[in-house]
Amino acid sequence: HSNRDFTKNNPSIVDDKGGDNNTNNPPGSGSLFSVNLANDLQTVGSSKVAGGVILVRLAADNVPASFTAVQVACTHQGTAINYNTNQGKFICPNHGSEFSTTGAVVVGPATQPLKKYTVTIDGDNLTVAA
Repeated sequence: HSNRDFTKNNPSIVDDKGGDNNTNNPPGSGSLFSVNLANDLQTVGSSKVAGGVILVRLAADNVPASFTAVQVACTHQGTAINYNTNQGKFICPNHGSEFSTTGAVVVGPATQPLKKYTVTIDGDNLTVAA
């Protein structure tokens, strides 16, 4: 076998110089969307869905801990979940799966947690990132 055949059969060894060398933006991360808190999500329990994520205000203060952001698709069959303010959890209308504000499964049939996203705040600008 020549070297060419070897690399063709083992593509992971090929030197791909197009890699992401920017350590400030590792692969799979980055801003998904932003919200201006002066105009949006002003009341506790309010939510916004964007980019496959549901963002919910859990408390009044404009600090990251006052918000949660998780994937909007239920891990059971992909149905969009809703946030129930009275119960303080996410509920899937399809088969009744329930998730905590951290995305953990509370009630099945879902068995996998929701992906949780990072919330950062700079002034009135809230950013959700992977």
